[in-house]
Amino acid sequence: MDNFDGKLPKDIAHRIHDKPAKFPEQFSTPVSGFDFADCNGPVDFEKMLSESYLTTGLQSTMFGRAVEELKRMVEHKLDGSLLTEEDIQKQKRLPINWRPTPCTIFMSYTSNLITSGCREIIRYLAEHKMIDVIVSTAGGIEEDFIKCFVSVKVGTFELSGEELFDNYINRNGNLLLSLDHYNEFENWAVPILDQMLAEQDAGYKWTPSRFIHRLGKEINHPDSVYYWAYKNNIPVFCPALTDGGIGDLLFFHAYKHDGRTISIDIVDDVRLIFDIVLKSKATALFLLGGGVSKHHILNANAMRHGGNYAVYVNTAQEFDGCDSGAKPDEAKSWGKINKHAKPVKVFSEVSLVLPLLVSQTFFKYQDRFDKLLQ
Repeated sequence: MDNFDGKLPKDIAHRIHDKPAKFPEQFSTPVSGFDFADCNGPVDFEKMLSESYLTTGLQSTMFGRAVEELKRMVEHKLDGSLLTEEDIQKQKRLPINWRPTPCTIFMSYTSNLITSGCREIIRYLAEHKMIDVIVSTAGGIEEDFIKCFVSVKVGTFELSGEELFDNYINRNGNLLLSLDHYNEFENWAVPILDQMLAEQDAGYKWTPSRFIHRLGKEINHPDSVYYWAYKNNIPVFCPALTDGGIGDLLFFHAYKHDGRTISIDIVDDVRLIFDIVLKSKATALFLLGGGVSKHHILNANAMRHGGNYAVYVNTAQEFDGCDSGAKPDEAKSWGKINKHAKPVKVFSEVSLVLPLLVSQTFFKYQDRFDKLLQ
């Protein structure tokens, strides 16, 4: 039986002391969330997202820091005074139609974001040339073109795969496509492939970026991300271009031409993205989701001791050692992000936060971006 004599047992007495805790100066900000009682009328989402989120804690704080990092990269890009004549001449030596910039913004995204309504946000960024380089996956290319012909439908995550298969419907999360979507794409693309094969026979060499550039020209549709990438000379890289419907299309196309179809040189595109990195004054990375599109940008930036700015948005964890879940600090160890950079990772499914991030960053600078296009 314990002796309750008014004194704590010796083995736990060390837990009680009268010395105040010493918080490091950088961690002295009090936690404080958005207070709806302060609203005299409509909710002030500007204050909520750009101010209150920073001090709310958890992923809200990471969102607020991502807003700050995105603003830093955009303001660097728009500061023409940072670009010297030497920088301009260096970038003009790139073998593409390129507008010199003080900070090259690289954006990656996975195919599901084009399948979803995030496509409209990505298209907006390309339309106003707020980004300089895009990297995506095969589905992220083909489904942009497909959606110019047939809409994707909103379903549920719980639909039976067996029943969907029997009805020729494909499910991507809670988004629904069908074989009709790919038939429309094939009907449009095959005549273009025929012409591309003829151009190859005449000596032209195709790369994934040239292939996408050509389709962006041919689609001639303002809803398309890659139409605007074509119009604004934004190179689009896809190192896994054949990992989807485009690969299927090229396989079937060969049956029309005695086993021949176009050849696509991925090495030339590797050289080009590395060349862009090496000739850039500074680089910024906006990486949505994981996989090959994320790492392709990171790997290229290792050629210059890393990107100067970086924002990740994904749900992946790092415990399995896969790059999809690797945090920015791991990228620093490889020189993919500069060791002095202040990168931010937001743990979130992208469609939840991308509209909010863009509303607080790129959208606010639209007038200045549009002046650069004039």
